[in-house]
Amino acid sequence: MRIGELAALAGVTIRTVRHYHHLGLLPEPARTPGGYRDYRLRDAVLLARVRRLAELGLSLDEIRDVLADDQGRELREVLTDLDADLARQQDAIAGRRARLAALLAEADLNLDSTVASGLGDLLHDIHPGGSAFAALDRDVLSLIDTGADPAAQEEIMAMFQPLTAPDARGRGHALTARMDAIAAADPADPRVAALAAEFAAHLPAEMAAAMVASLAQAESSHWWELMTAELAPAQVEVLRLMVTTLTERGRC
Repeated sequence: MRIGELAALAGVTIRTVRHYHHLGLLPEPARTPGGYRDYRLRDAVLLARVRRLAELGLSLDEIRDVLADDQGRELREVLTDLDADLARQQDAIAGRRARLAALLAEADLNLDSTVASGLGDLLHDIHPGGSAFAALDRDVLSLIDTGADPAAQEEIMAMFQPLTAPDARGRGHALTARMDAIAAADPADPRVAALAAEFAAHLPAEMAAAMVASLAQAESSHWWELMTAELAPAQVEVLRLMVTTLTERGRC
């Protein structure tokens, strides 16, 4: 039997057969006097086994280990691991579908809704609409959230939760409006220092501590550079003075 006949019999391509030869999954058969591979029934059976194992989701390395074991112990172990992995994927897919269902049920669906469950509502609550500074802050937080694992997302939610209280929300909206108002101001404007002090007092203690600690890390410093590059000089100075105040407070 020639390679084309073998491939057709097992339902694979000639290229796949050659790839399996290259990887050692399918031994090279004897050749005819003319130099052609001469496949036998055992080659077709082995190729069919490789195809069935691949269809189950095993990697080629796992298939090689399974074929090397005569008693089936390796196959049972590999299939058990594969089943557990598929179960984890199934749970993840179920969670994503539940999140999609919740999004589709929202009357006011927007891009902020696509961040982690609950965070979109929280950001919408603490950020006033129509604010350029709030929009930038929201975008940065959404981007950080996208790269965070579930545990980190929970920590972010917990840190922002105090800002959703009615008095804190109103104070935050007012501070944000003042931040927008100094966009064209000089960094030496007296409003800058006063606003920085009030922002520092506004932030929850846990959030302030996390902010100061994270800015000491190179990766977080990169986030800081990205955000401040989008702000006016007076707004950058507000944030700089705020961080300085929080740092000094943490040393006390």
